[in-house]
Amino acid sequence: MKTKDLLLMMVERQASDLFLRADSSPRLRLEGRLSTIEHPPLSVDDMWRLTKELLSTDEQIKKFKEDMDSDFAFSLEGAGRFRINIFLQRGTPAMVVRYIKDTVGTFEQLNLPVEIMKRFSRETQGLILVSGPAGSGKSTSISSMIQYINENLEKHIITVEDPIEFLFKDKNSLVNQRELGIDVQSYPSALKHFTMQSPDVIYIGVIRDPETMQAAMSAAETGVLVVSTMHTIDSVQTIERVINLFPPYLHDEVKMQLSLLLKGIISLRLMPRQDGAGRVPAFETMVLTPTVARLIREGKLTEIKHFIEEGAMFGMQSFKQSLVKLVKEGKISEEEARSYADSKDEFDLELRGIKRIA
Repeated sequence: MKTKDLLLMMVERQASDLFLRADSSPRLRLEGRLSTIEHPPLSVDDMWRLTKELLSTDEQIKKFKEDMDSDFAFSLEGAGRFRINIFLQRGTPAMVVRYIKDTVGTFEQLNLPVEIMKRFSRETQGLILVSGPAGSGKSTSISSMIQYINENLEKHIITVEDPIEFLFKDKNSLVNQRELGIDVQSYPSALKHFTMQSPDVIYIGVIRDPETMQAAMSAAETGVLVVSTMHTIDSVQTIERVINLFPPYLHDEVKMQLSLLLKGIISLRLMPRQDGAGRVPAFETMVLTPTVARLIREGKLTEIKHFIEEGAMFGMQSFKQSLVKLVKEGKISEEEARSYADSKDEFDLELRGIKRIA
């Protein structure tokens, strides 16, 4: 198969990912699970041929061989856009292709918490983090926020991505999209002179290091709304990760900054729907109330979980509560929900309406 045939198959079967490797048949991720394509195993020559089809210039091939990794967006007429990562394994190319849909779904279409998403999107300054494992819908959720702002508010939005995924057309807002390696060298360098670009909203693709985190908080301190993602599983772990990016002597200062700047955290996990019609997100939402801000300042992070579970009036919800709600709505099975629960015993109690007394 040629690259075009494989990408068209992805779109036709509504797969989220395509996996290619030598000595293995191509595989698709359908509804969160891997499915093997009926095709002879790819050879090493096949993988180099596919790699050279995607990395079309000698310079790109040379850079891939030097870095042993390449991450980029690719457009195919009649199919759409794809995010492609090519890497070496056992000395030969392998690749994972992620399908990027042409249209950005609304909060309702994506089964996200509509009111809290609108509230976060309308914030005028501060820091909002969306967390979850790879493939949990973080980029899609933030893109829906950007589109909501774009359609409903008059803002200047700057995105810094690696690579650019969803493409936005200006509506009521102005959207400038910058890609690492093409428009700017790094996330911190993109934020170095942001004040000269007069943004209202900045989207940073992912935060992995203290330099990017410090740049994001500095931007938020100037009165800009900063939105970004982290590969963490829930709100408490996200806050801990932010603090631990920095050396211990800065922890108190970072806790104080977070207690003033953080507006909220949304943590996502995608679950297979019971009816087989795709996947649906289970989500934890944390809003920075005065109590949560105090717990962050005092470093009492483990206590935040209790206030999330008791904070429905503020728009908060725990994963456990989200799983139970999805089960009662008939969207996911009880067995599936239990397998994703952090504590199966606590999930069973919550499902039966029994509150555990601490």
